[in-house]
Formats: sequence, structure tokens, C-alpha cells
Amino acid sequence: MSYEVEKSEQQWREDLTRDQYNVLREGGTEKPFTGKYYKFFEDGVYKCGACGEELFYSKDKFDSGCGWPAFAQPTQRENIEERIDKSHGMVRTEIRCAKCGSHLGHVFTDGPAPTGLRYCVNSAALEFNAMIGTEKKEEK
Repeated sequence: MSYEVEKSEQQWREDLTRDQYNVLREGGTEKPFTGKYYKFFEDGVYKCGACGEELFYSKDKFDSGCGWPAFAQPTQRENIEERIDKSHGMVRTEIRCAKCGSHLGHVFTDGPAPTGLRYCVNSAALEFNAMIGTEKKEEK
């Protein structure tokens, strides 16, 4: 599959931290209840940690108790790509950034109304931008 943002694996390794590379490029999963955004509820937007694509607004984040950041919906449906994941003896729907193809997590159908969806995302797959008035402040 072809993406708007494409890099060599060597470039991804240089641009991402070890944890980010494991999650975003190798499809890894961080341990539950450990990610930097799990209990983080500031106002802003969550972007792809690999390419910066806007993925989720803080207004759609909720505490699902699952151990990872959870969102009811993406900023725009077309920013998320879905794939069937049959790993670990389960059938789940994997979510990836549609701009660079990086692994984000999974989406489940046990979320709150009105969407009924729970986008369960690894903190290592995200970068947060705080919204202060009309200015954006980058947090690294």
C-alpha cells in the first residue's frame, strides 16, 4: 500500500524513539496503564507520532478503564485506516494512520453514545498539541 508519507525503515528508526518505533512501525503494544496519555485530559489535539496527522480531539477522549487512551471518534474518519487483525488468537480491527500507515491500536464497538466506538490507542503512537485560544502549543 502506498502512503502520502513514506520513509525507509532506517529513516523511521532515526526519527522515532525506540518505543515509538516498536508501536508505530512494528505494531507493538505498550503495557496497559503505563502510557503518558492514559490519564492525561488536557484540551487539544492528538496527532500521529510518526507523521503529525491530526487523529483525535481531546473532547472525544474518555476514561474507558482499558489501560490505554480511548477516543469515541477520530477528527476525520478518513484519517484512520482499518484492517482486520487476527493475531493473538483474536479477531480485532486494527487502526492505522491513513497518511503514513503507522499502527495506532484497535477500535472496538463497546464505546459511549453516540458512536458506540472505542478507539484504543497506544500513547507511544501519539503526540499532543495543547490548544490555547487560537494558538497551538507543541508538547514533546
